[in-house]
Amino acid sequence: MRARTTTISAAVNAWGCSMQAKLAIAPIGWTNDDMPELGGGTSLATCLSEARQAGYRGVEMGGKFPRAADELKAVLDLHGLRLAGGWYSGTLLDNDMAAEQSRITPQLELFKTVGAPCIVYGETAGSIQGDRGAPIATRRRLDGGTIRDYGRRMTDFAEWCADQGMPIAYHHHMCAPIETEADLDALMAASGPALRLLFDPGHMAFAGGDPLRIIDRHGDRISHVHAKDVRAKVLTGLDRDRESFLDAVLKGVFTVPGDGMLDFHAIARRLADAGYEGWFVVEAEQDPSLAPPLDYAIEGRAALSAALQAAGYRITDD
Repeated sequence: MRARTTTISAAVNAWGCSMQAKLAIAPIGWTNDDMPELGGGTSLATCLSEARQAGYRGVEMGGKFPRAADELKAVLDLHGLRLAGGWYSGTLLDNDMAAEQSRITPQLELFKTVGAPCIVYGETAGSIQGDRGAPIATRRRLDGGTIRDYGRRMTDFAEWCADQGMPIAYHHHMCAPIETEADLDALMAASGPALRLLFDPGHMAFAGGDPLRIIDRHGDRISHVHAKDVRAKVLTGLDRDRESFLDAVLKGVFTVPGDGMLDFHAIARRLADAGYEGWFVVEAEQDPSLAPPLDYAIEGRAALSAALQAAGYRITDD
């Protein structure tokens, strides 16, 4: 493991300046696109106004957001928010390159127009993350040869997206083909630097991996961060042979930073060591009737801000 040089009092970049962090939140705490019964009746206006009330300056895309650039920009401007990225359901694992380029182009053009930093690429070919009838243990697994081929193709796709003016950040995810620490290590080894990484400590901990080790190994590839915590009691009580990812969500496996088992002070220091600057997106899919979104948004921001500032980050609105 390489030596760590960042102190708790001051994280600096290569130019000797304070590291900068921008705070955003995902709308999934208010309304869940995979399970409309969770917050389905909550309006976009409520989500955005409460996100701003909680102190965030950015928000990721959700299913209730307008898809026309002028309408999207208008609603974000109304609430003083910026678009800090958003999910794309990728299928390149089973799809051909030209077809995948065609699929992503509308979102790519929209995100370019409104000035988003990246598209969050989640591989959904064969994924069971949205299937409540599929136990966690039955997720699709890739052999070494398949991952090597997939890594090459994802690199080509990432290069093409960057050439179009909108980079992607690859999201390792529970119940997706790239789920575990070993999966991610293999994908990173098989792909080139154009394939940037979305780091999500909550998903990695759920998958049994070590979030800090992921930063140590792949910190130079991280271009986006989802700040998600995990409730240890729920996690250890899951029956992965019988229960699905969505069952785990309904049980409350995820929560905001500071309310779970993960040490976000250590995570922030390690990200500072790796030189990461940019968006930190609080994300925790929960039942809003049990976890009031505004309360958890405030709690998550406070805990994450404390961790980032202790690691030497300067939280900025720029």
